[in-house]
Amino acid sequence: MRLDRIGKRYGRGPWVLRDFTLDVDPGEVVALRGGNGSGKSTALRVAAGVTAPSSGRVERGPSVGYVPERFPTGVRLSAHDYLRHLAAVRGVPVRRELLDDLGFVGDPDAPLATLSKGNAQKVALVQALHATDLLVLDEPWSGLDAAAGAVLVELVAASGAAVVLTDHHGHDVPGMREVALGSVRAGGVVIELDRVGESLPLISGLEGVSEARAVGGGARVEVRSGCSDGVLAEALRLGCSVRSVRS
Repeated sequence: MRLDRIGKRYGRGPWVLRDFTLDVDPGEVVALRGGNGSGKSTALRVAAGVTAPSSGRVERGPSVGYVPERFPTGVRLSAHDYLRHLAAVRGVPVRRELLDDLGFVGDPDAPLATLSKGNAQKVALVQALHATDLLVLDEPWSGLDAAAGAVLVELVAASGAAVVLTDHHGHDVPGMREVALGSVRAGGVVIELDRVGESLPLISGLEGVSEARAVGGGARVEVRSGCSDGVLAEALRLGCSVRSVRS
């Protein structure tokens, strides 16, 4: 899988992701690291083909497994029917044994919407693990108990597919490579603001600001270190509040 200088923005809004390049070989596991608003989930959606990039090029194999951070609610299919359907789409046998490996409990013939978060996550993981070319996993250990989490480490390591994931729990997959997103430029300062409102374009144009993007109801601003005091003073004058400042 290759992401070649990928960029993503929504409409005329700020760039969520810009000039991001990533190569992942078959059998390799890459973990994306970065704070909130760094573009990790956006990069995963672009890699999986769920979101089209605004710029750049994506190369991937045809068999892709994707697990979003939040499994869709309200799915009426049972776990068995869901896995059977997606395996048929991929043209591969159903791997029901993976449900047992992950410690699935409950009725596999009950609607997915009635399952607990942990059991729904296990079904989501099993459907993704049917893929043979690329696995894209957004916080795949979320909702799993320790035993299931250990099994997932083994399954990811042994999948043979190119794997790109996020994981704030810090699981150690053998041979996993880490790639940072949203890192601060050398000699720079990151200012995180709240109550930005419509002031983001004004802040983006301040002297020394190299990047400013919306994050939730606030903003993440990268500033050359010698200009940070002036940017902070102007942000406060505009009515913003400062959440954090770090180099």
